[in-house]
Amino acid sequence: MNALSRRRFLKISAATVVAAGMAGRSSRALAASATPSGGTAGVRTIPTFCDICFWKCGAIASVRDGQLWKIEGNPLDPLCQGRLCPRGTGGIGAHSDPDRLRAPLIRTHERGEEKWQEVTWDEALDYIAVRMKQIAAAHGPEAMALFSHGIGGTFLKHTLKAYGTPNMAAPSFAQCRGPRDVGFRLTFGDDVGSPERTDIANTDCLVLIGSHLGENMHNTQVQEFATAVGRGASIIVVDPRFSVAASKAKFYLPIKPGTDLALLLAWMHVIVTEKLYDADYVAKHGFGFEQFAASLTSYTPEWAFPETGIDPDTIRATAREMARHHPATLVHPGRHVNWNGDDAQRSRAIALLNALLGSWGRKGGFYQPSSMDVPAYPYPPYPKSGRSKLDNPDHKHPFAHEALTTGIRDATITGKPYPIKGWMVYATNLLHALPNEAETIRAIQQLDLLVVVDVIPSETAGWADVVLPESTYLERFDDLNPEYFRQPFLGLRQPVVDSPHDQKPNWWIAKKLAEKLGLGAYYPWQDIEEYLAHRVTAAGLSYPELKQKGIILGQRQPLYFDEGAPAEFDTPSGQIEFYSLQLEKAGFDPVPRYTPPAAGPAGSFRLLFGRAPMHSFSRTQSNRLLSGLMSENTVWLNHTAATRLGLKTDDYVRLRNQDGVLSNRIKVKATERIRPDCVYMVHGFGHTSRGLRHAYGKGASDAQLVTRYQTDPLMGGTGMNVNFVTLEPEV
Repeated sequence: MNALSRRRFLKISAATVVAAGMAGRSSRALAASATPSGGTAGVRTIPTFCDICFWKCGAIASVRDGQLWKIEGNPLDPLCQGRLCPRGTGGIGAHSDPDRLRAPLIRTHERGEEKWQEVTWDEALDYIAVRMKQIAAAHGPEAMALFSHGIGGTFLKHTLKAYGTPNMAAPSFAQCRGPRDVGFRLTFGDDVGSPERTDIANTDCLVLIGSHLGENMHNTQVQEFATAVGRGASIIVVDPRFSVAASKAKFYLPIKPGTDLALLLAWMHVIVTEKLYDADYVAKHGFGFEQFAASLTSYTPEWAFPETGIDPDTIRATAREMARHHPATLVHPGRHVNWNGDDAQRSRAIALLNALLGSWGRKGGFYQPSSMDVPAYPYPPYPKSGRSKLDNPDHKHPFAHEALTTGIRDATITGKPYPIKGWMVYATNLLHALPNEAETIRAIQQLDLLVVVDVIPSETAGWADVVLPESTYLERFDDLNPEYFRQPFLGLRQPVVDSPHDQKPNWWIAKKLAEKLGLGAYYPWQDIEEYLAHRVTAAGLSYPELKQKGIILGQRQPLYFDEGAPAEFDTPSGQIEFYSLQLEKAGFDPVPRYTPPAAGPAGSFRLLFGRAPMHSFSRTQSNRLLSGLMSENTVWLNHTAATRLGLKTDDYVRLRNQDGVLSNRIKVKATERIRPDCVYMVHGFGHTSRGLRHAYGKGASDAQLVTRYQTDPLMGGTGMNVNFVTLEPEV
């Protein structure tokens, strides 16, 4: 396929694009009082911040006559600028979801049968505490592990650390952003961060490689993308699928899946050999440039053509387009970047391309974020563990700077380097988040205790011994959010309405469990507001002001090197490492090297998956407001391939992967907007939990089809775009 250049660049204003998918800015003044109204007549507004995804946008919730009415963006919030995405405005549906968990449950039959007895909180926490004490006595406290997602897990982490285990992990590292963070750390000595430090609003050339802005609804970035499009920035999109972002592009490159690194190396070959890079920037900040440049010699556009399917003229044209706009060129680092197993090196290549263009620390590239200094609460010291973390034994993956979920899973199955006998799972559905569902179930069957804390009855909850129903984010306080961003600020999440049934906030669950474990000394505060007020006051700020506004802004620091931001690189050389001696010393390629991806079985399609703007992972399909926007997913299939198979749009099929796993039925979307060698589906559907009555059986689960994965040797991430499927008509 050749690139699709647009004959006429669409002039779409930022306001028009944002308005298409986002709620309008709130003009209502903040109320002086910020407590749940509890039946009070009239309208009251309470500031908080969203938890439908991890972006944590500031929100204003309106309560009318004691009932949750609507949610809008907080105009004080630098992240959302007063606008929420479709998921954020649909947060009301999480509160009113009739499928949500209502009371603590204890399993009465075999694991996975989803048969429960409703119990009191005392009974549930006593059950957990007794078994955690038994595990500690028999195997040591390190035999408990915590899987957690989001800021809500803070207090459960505190309890588990006080209990004595170091084994805690989040899927966000090994299954999402980890390879990106490692690739950028190896190059610049620093992470991209979350939210990412991408200066999209000021970029003149934005390059998206498999990054679906507008579908993966990261609020700030989507608003800035609209701004960039509106003022005529050059957009280059590399993707096997013609995404929403691709529809705004000057150049669309429909790349063969799995060959991104070949294209990145060819781009860098052009920029180096034609001397289009930022020579002053490289000379001032770079280390090992000569060795790096020499390694690119063979990666010509002509070499890359048969690998990627992108013709040499287009490779050169897009490389020159990037160089023409440097340093205000941003090659986006992406978010969910666990694709093929070489993802840390692919992400390092993205970092190196940005380094050639001089975009790190420059306007229109990557700014230097900052945060407010909010002291931690003065807790007693945690007990020292006699055993180290077990997720990465012998540092097999030497550049994993966070814990590996799959490493904990492996240790649970094998009992090595020591046994794991208990899991606590908070706000993450491991059966949808981790690759190879069978391995996760096998690990669960080795446990003496599985506790799930969640808002909805997820598939993982169906295997639990104890299920604890959490209050939604609109019903609870959480820890403070001193955001690391362009404009530093402190955000507060606080309850807007009461929980409708016997749900409890995570901080209460963590505190009560600690007390039952004899660890009450680790919670010297009586309630969450005492804790929050202490930290805010210690920072020299006003807790009443924070409750009233929801946001307190900090002092903005220089964003770019030429504004005075320090040009510091926490690498061994103290510079940007074009050639990595630490990679070489560890036995890895000091400059990324391309290896062709393995092909699938004859007649199969590579399985690709991603996000939708109205859903967040597998957490929102039972939300009636959001499921009304998308109730089931579809499988994108190239129109020519569909014709060959005798399929058309809205036909139902089942997907069978290379290992014989068969999906639920799913509708076909026959389209020219995807290459003929792959299919695509939105993640998070095909629920099998009987408790999710509304979402049960709707669409197909990509997670069930991801039975194979390639482990990144540098950092242990799981490349999951290595599965292939065939389509079987549903008769």
